[in-house]
Amino acid sequence: MAQWCQLKLLESKYQEQVHQLYDDSFPMDIRQYLSKWIESIDWDNVAVDKSLATVRFNDLLAHLDDQHSRFALEKDLLRQHNIRKFKGNLQDCFQQDPVHLAMIISRNLKEERRILAAAKSIETDRENTQTSMVLEKQTLDNKVKDMKNKVQVTDQNIKSLEYLQDEYDFKENTLKNREHEMNGLTPKQLEHEKLQIVEMCFKLKFKRVEVVGQLAEVLNVAEAVQSDLISEELPEWKKRQQSSCIGGPPNACLDQLQNWFTAVAESLQQVRQQLKELQELEQKYTYDNDPIKQQKGFLEGRALALFRNLLEHSLVVERQPCMPTHPQRPLVLQTKMLFTVKLRFLVKLPEFNYQLKVKALFDKDVTEKKGFRKFNILGTNTKVMTMEESNGSLAAEFRYLKLQEQRVTGRGKKEGPLIVTEELHCICFESELRQSGLEIKLGTISLPIVVISNCNQLPSGWASILWYNMLTSEPQDLEFFLNPPAVSWGQLSEVLSWQFSSVTKRGLNDEQLGMLADKLLGQKAQRNPEGLISWTMFGASLSEKRFPFCQWIEDILDLIKKHLLSLWNDGCILGFVSKERAKTMLTGKCPGTFLLRFSESSRDGHTCARTHTVPYTKKKLSVISLPEIIRNYKVMAAGNIPENPLCFLYPDIPKDEAFGKFYTRASEGKQPQQRQQQEQRQQQEKQQRQQQHWERLHSLDKWTWEE
Repeated sequence: MAQWCQLKLLESKYQEQVHQLYDDSFPMDIRQYLSKWIESIDWDNVAVDKSLATVRFNDLLAHLDDQHSRFALEKDLLRQHNIRKFKGNLQDCFQQDPVHLAMIISRNLKEERRILAAAKSIETDRENTQTSMVLEKQTLDNKVKDMKNKVQVTDQNIKSLEYLQDEYDFKENTLKNREHEMNGLTPKQLEHEKLQIVEMCFKLKFKRVEVVGQLAEVLNVAEAVQSDLISEELPEWKKRQQSSCIGGPPNACLDQLQNWFTAVAESLQQVRQQLKELQELEQKYTYDNDPIKQQKGFLEGRALALFRNLLEHSLVVERQPCMPTHPQRPLVLQTKMLFTVKLRFLVKLPEFNYQLKVKALFDKDVTEKKGFRKFNILGTNTKVMTMEESNGSLAAEFRYLKLQEQRVTGRGKKEGPLIVTEELHCICFESELRQSGLEIKLGTISLPIVVISNCNQLPSGWASILWYNMLTSEPQDLEFFLNPPAVSWGQLSEVLSWQFSSVTKRGLNDEQLGMLADKLLGQKAQRNPEGLISWTMFGASLSEKRFPFCQWIEDILDLIKKHLLSLWNDGCILGFVSKERAKTMLTGKCPGTFLLRFSESSRDGHTCARTHTVPYTKKKLSVISLPEIIRNYKVMAAGNIPENPLCFLYPDIPKDEAFGKFYTRASEGKQPQQRQQQEQRQQQEKQQRQQQHWERLHSLDKWTWEE
């Protein structure tokens, strides 16, 4: 596949890198129009041979003439205009120095190959990671299957041992009775039967040793699987849950984790039952050095310890505390507002249904923190875990909880080491399992939460949640913000992109993230892409603004969700583009070209940039949609005639083509003939403006066309 075709198939973040290679000196349009010819030339050799570079430069101009002729046949006025402009610029810049152009093309082709290689490498790594995860899952699946098979084999051997034991008891008792009969066995027959019984005794002893060994092996396998689950799989799931809470990929595999936990629990329960069966066999027949008698107590203790350890790690917070009014902002709770939280018990055994009563407690066992607020949980804070109909999991969901601050008499304004939105708290969950003499205390804890008193504190609280979950997985580091660590830009940029991809269909590309890096790091972003960003830089006021960076991002997200979601998802909004960058991008573009960017000086502003900027705030957008504003925007032109100066969405998309599907169609109530006449007039005016612009440029004699 041609190199340019491969580039067009890349993800948007790599395509943005390609965009940065091209500017007005050698536009991307030429690269696309002449891609096949450009890739057929060895530009490395051309770049070191002036005469050859001159030939290739003239070839390039000739190919542009051919392209212009094709657009002329198609009556594509805009692209004809662009081709003429491109050719004129090339002649102005490289007519006297064609080697320079060859060097630019050579460099760009090499950079394109580098981008393709990097994208392929990332894709390969992603595939390898997915393959590795699949292999790990298969490995654990195989261990679980092996454990279950060993349990079944042991069960069959115990039944065989029980049969052999009964047969031995029967023959031994029969022989004893026949020894005292008058017309019993001959001495030879008696000796033969005694030898058979001795042989059966040896078999019985060997079978006991075999069964005891198999039980020990089952426990070895169960312990290995349990260790993988508790020390690796469960922590990995919790890390994924942390990422998903702050906008990362959705967390999954809890059902699979439950299946594994349940399989180990079932196997351990079977082993414990098998040991009880062995105890009955032991009582029927005992002898010196009996392996059952010697090992049973040890095996019972080991099976019970493993079972207890498994259950103690089986209670998890399936869904972290969250207000239903803000489902995409978990772990930030407002006093007197309802919040929900859901627990799951990973060992799904029928005998546990309705046996576990879970109680929610606030900041239990947390060391007294001077100046930190205290809260009470209101509502039903005790729930019984039951089997869910949807997936059969053992779960409990708290749906109607609230927090109320404990007011201290005589205390005035809050005094403490941290502001409200930096205080971290936690909700603990306790239960107790009592069954067949087994008593196990169970517990788990939520991720740290921030408690706010009004919705205006939500952005700052969410910033704290982002910072904490980026940098640590310690659930009870509640004094984290007394000395918060810094974060690398690489780590923060991924989380910032998650904020957009989690609520829209688009994350942030490299160019957008680059603008944000410049915002936070300034020139450091260019010198050190991995520059560290402190909590103060993220949560405090920007140097030239009066509101924090995190607040700015949150307000932009709110603007997108309420007013611009479809436009953002459709790619109409570039968004994070600095004012200087926007001017550079629009320089040299066809008159009427504009782009959409977020204001850097307003918390709720959206800017339409062209030769000057036109801001649209949330207040305006709540009255009329942005597509309608762009559609009907008018300024007074020459002769006091109102006209719409917004013609082409950057880089060159006619505005009706870009925004037409978002129009309200209100004007379509007109008669079809009137509407058709209006569209014809608009098209004629558009072509007239383009023709006037072309004639003005042509009169400047900026380029010369070869006949």
